[in-house]
Amino acid sequence: MAIDPRSASVDGPVGRYLELGLRLGRHLDGLVDAYYGPRSLAERIDDEERRPLPALVADARSLVADLDAGDGDLDVPRRRWLRAQAAGLHASARKLAGEQLSYLDEVEQCYGVRPALVDHDVLAAAHRRLDEALPGDGALAVRYDAWRTSHLMTREQLTAAVHALAEAFRERTAEAFGLPDGEHVEFELVANEPWSGFNYYDGDLRSRVAINTDLPVSSTAIGHLIAHEAYPGHHTEHCRKEVGLVRRREQLEESIFLVGTPQCLLAEGLADLALEALLGPGHEPLLAELLVPLGIRYDTEVVAAVAAAGEALASVRGNAALILHDRGGSEDDAIAELVRWGLQPRERAAKSLAFLTHPTWRAYIFCYVEGLPRCRRFVDGRPERFEHLLAEQVTPAELAA
Repeated sequence: MAIDPRSASVDGPVGRYLELGLRLGRHLDGLVDAYYGPRSLAERIDDEERRPLPALVADARSLVADLDAGDGDLDVPRRRWLRAQAAGLHASARKLAGEQLSYLDEVEQCYGVRPALVDHDVLAAAHRRLDEALPGDGALAVRYDAWRTSHLMTREQLTAAVHALAEAFRERTAEAFGLPDGEHVEFELVANEPWSGFNYYDGDLRSRVAINTDLPVSSTAIGHLIAHEAYPGHHTEHCRKEVGLVRRREQLEESIFLVGTPQCLLAEGLADLALEALLGPGHEPLLAELLVPLGIRYDTEVVAAVAAAGEALASVRGNAALILHDRGGSEDDAIAELVRWGLQPRERAAKSLAFLTHPTWRAYIFCYVEGLPRCRRFVDGRPERFEHLLAEQVTPAELAA
């Protein structure tokens, strides 16, 4: 029998976890990414005096200790997941309270991975592969930017592409991984945000996906974006877990999604893998079939070659974050890394810094940089392993097991 999470009651360590997340969210905008749990609990937290950060640090520490001591009627996998989440909140609370955590410790304690710089030799090899894939001659960065620019869409084309791809991906996701009846996504175009796309999950199987138009969107990226944010990425994961874990198993800890915790690394890793998991390798001809009739340029063979050669360049965002927050570099140093090794135009590189320096997102970049390769190794091309990530509680440590 399914429960209604909005009217459910909750206590024990799960109730304490929800309270802790909601209370911390009053200190940092965006920390509570989604919440569709008990209304009475959220209303009580909203009505109370804002709890001081040192007290929340103590609450988080106590919750971790009590979970380690066996508090609550939780099986081993569920306790392991909740303990990892509570430990992430403990680190987030300490950071908000002014404790001087090193950046490496902050990332590791929040997201379960310890980051490292990607060697420039690795990136240089990616540059060589990209140089072979791109048409024309001349400076690689200039050719890469010209190629990307040639695939930029107008606002009208973007709107048409979003709806065509979402419809096609939704149908395939339902067949491959399952979608609950009644799920729905609304898409909107926005501006003045530090990210390219964002899924706002409202509960009750509803999402709003915002696409940032501060910089023009390329036809070479739109397939990944729709798969990442909606089908079979974030929206699909939220829906599957709301129905399977929250409503059916009464695991109400899943009714809150919190930045600064390991569930983010899993969510971003599987979402970055979503297009590959849905369509498999060599999916470019299918995307062309959907986009070209809309008058949108999509050079199938070159897109495939550039994507394979350029995937390593995404890790340059992590290098830039480490330069800023671990190596003592300046914003100009970070921009230079993105321009030189990420082959980004200076305007796009400067825009990237808004995300890397934002107090909510500064450590979050490694959910992408480290999440994708870990989820890819775990899935290993098997659809049932991807569905496991969509439907079950998994910690970063389990991806390597």
